[in-house]
Amino acid sequence: MRTSLFIANLALLFFIEPVYALDAQTLFAQQCSQCHGATLGGSAHGTALKGQSFKDTWATQNWQALARLSSTTMPPGEQDSLSTAEHAAVAKFIFTSNGLPVDTETQQDESQEATGSDSWDGASGVAEIARSRSYFKNNVVKGFKPVAQAELNNPSAGDWLSWRRTLDGQAESPLKQVNKGNVKNLGLAWALAMQEGSAQITPIVRGGVMFLVQPGLVVQALKADTGDLIWQYKYPFPAASKTLGGPMRNFALFKDSLYISTYDAALIALDATTGTLKWRAVKADYREGYTHSAGPIIGNGIVLSGINGCERYKSDGCFITGHDADTGKELWRTSTIAAAAAGTKGDTWGGLPKEFRAGGDTWIAGSYDVALDLFFIGTSQAKPWVAASRGMDVENAALYTNSTLAIRPKTGEIVWYYQHIPGETIDMEVGFERVLATIDDKRYVFTVGKDGVLWQLSAKDGQYVAHMETMPQDIFEHINPDNGRVTYRQDIREAGIGDTFKVCPGIYGGHNWQSMAYVSQLKRLILPLHQLCGEMTGRQVDKEIGEGGFGGDSKTLPMPGADGQLGKLLAINLQDRSVAWSHEQVAMFMTGVLTTASGIAFIGDLDRYFKAFDVESGEVIWQTRLAAPTHGYPISYAVDGRQYIAVPTGMGVFRAMTSVMSPQIYQPANGQALYVFSLNDQ
Repeated sequence: MRTSLFIANLALLFFIEPVYALDAQTLFAQQCSQCHGATLGGSAHGTALKGQSFKDTWATQNWQALARLSSTTMPPGEQDSLSTAEHAAVAKFIFTSNGLPVDTETQQDESQEATGSDSWDGASGVAEIARSRSYFKNNVVKGFKPVAQAELNNPSAGDWLSWRRTLDGQAESPLKQVNKGNVKNLGLAWALAMQEGSAQITPIVRGGVMFLVQPGLVVQALKADTGDLIWQYKYPFPAASKTLGGPMRNFALFKDSLYISTYDAALIALDATTGTLKWRAVKADYREGYTHSAGPIIGNGIVLSGINGCERYKSDGCFITGHDADTGKELWRTSTIAAAAAGTKGDTWGGLPKEFRAGGDTWIAGSYDVALDLFFIGTSQAKPWVAASRGMDVENAALYTNSTLAIRPKTGEIVWYYQHIPGETIDMEVGFERVLATIDDKRYVFTVGKDGVLWQLSAKDGQYVAHMETMPQDIFEHINPDNGRVTYRQDIREAGIGDTFKVCPGIYGGHNWQSMAYVSQLKRLILPLHQLCGEMTGRQVDKEIGEGGFGGDSKTLPMPGADGQLGKLLAINLQDRSVAWSHEQVAMFMTGVLTTASGIAFIGDLDRYFKAFDVESGEVIWQTRLAAPTHGYPISYAVDGRQYIAVPTGMGVFRAMTSVMSPQIYQPANGQALYVFSLNDQ
């Protein structure tokens, strides 16, 4: 009886933890930093809470006003999760960080209100000890077969070796065991709880072994048919280097190594059989804001990757690198910011000095074409978001932002580029996936930006071929059908500091990181879209090293005419760019698309549903409801003749938007997991 009572009380401690004296910085890191940044610098999902613009807004107000505002709006969808004292502590911390005055009179004993229970001495209580302890001993992956470049180019049917399975980004599995007739028999094979954070992950499967990079850079090798853990490695990173909840959308497998980009702007190689670190190559200084949200791919034997965190003014901007797979040596570095000096011929940055040319991040891994030996990757917009905040106008193209770059893997040479939106001024980046497909014996690159415009380019030389507006947009008053050149609406072109303009789609899209997939038999793309609009207001940004940032205030709105149907899935015939079918629903789609050779498209949504669509008709032919909103990228693989479908769950920073736009949908802040399905009758 005593033993049972002790176990029961110990279990209770896991859920009712003691509350310690308020540590405002820790509280901010836990509750606010995902959106507003660990250094208060802001992100695409939360405004900057430091700098001159913030000071100008709050200099005439007090921290109590900020605390009151915070208590009614933050955290998004969970306003009641923090006490009055906790909101006060965060507000004071923000004010102090900006050098704004904080009165010293104690209105109440904040730590007393926050506590409400006995304090525990020391760094942790029983619950913390229980969470941190593990006596698991790593094992070894037996019989692992190293992966050659030829296999990455053309994987075995049962393997999922790269981010979108094949290096061309198509995300189509050749497996057919799960088909339209039996998909209704899919059931849970196994599941795995993951670390908290933004679970925008993609597992890799090789020879019956699944490799997984969880939020927080916890790397695991698992038996892909049972979920049994083989080994685990946790990369140690500085807390300040983790941004946006720590998404890591992909990693690479080549030879006998896993290649992983880290939050602190490094690249590491792990032994795939043991999980031990082989090498670590530092690409940049994370203290300058550099970080990663996507990992590398392998092209012609080279580890190819971009970088993020380029919104702040610094001496060096964003870049793409090629590393030696065996040693980690950096072979080349190609800037995503055009080098022409200010005021010279070829300067597309309106005379700005190099250190004030921000942006050009690469948020998503690229694609590789073996026949052309070209690495294709998309760059994001110039920063700050609004041209006037940069001291520019929309006629200043700001190369190579918002472009498709075709790069030679061995040398880093930009063979060609195509800039989709010169002088971008609304956070309408075209930096997402590049899908390579052959249509009528010609090789093309297809990509879609936040504006919902589908671009078709020649993969060989980057020549514009065609475009398609996949949803209503009022950003551009004209897109030239001969060369794709866009013309902004007049009020957008003329917008200055403080001017607010409304656009459809908004800064969340349209399209976003939830990648499309290809149906090779039908020459068809399956494209997820968000039916959202928005407002943008440019702010004054100081031209000082370390300043910069996004420099804009945005608001997200439902799209008029969508009747509350915020989620849309579109099937597009690529031979004539016609719509084959369209599916609309209240819940936004929150994963990439997975297609299979049996004619099924799998995708998950905000309302915790994981669904299967008939790629020919658009009919929903199966669905199951999970514990949390789906996220990341579903995959399919086979072990011993049995096909599996895997999908991650667990929201990240997108919840800052979805909790406001879809408050009627239950969106738990936790629930990070991987669910794996197979046929019940197998």
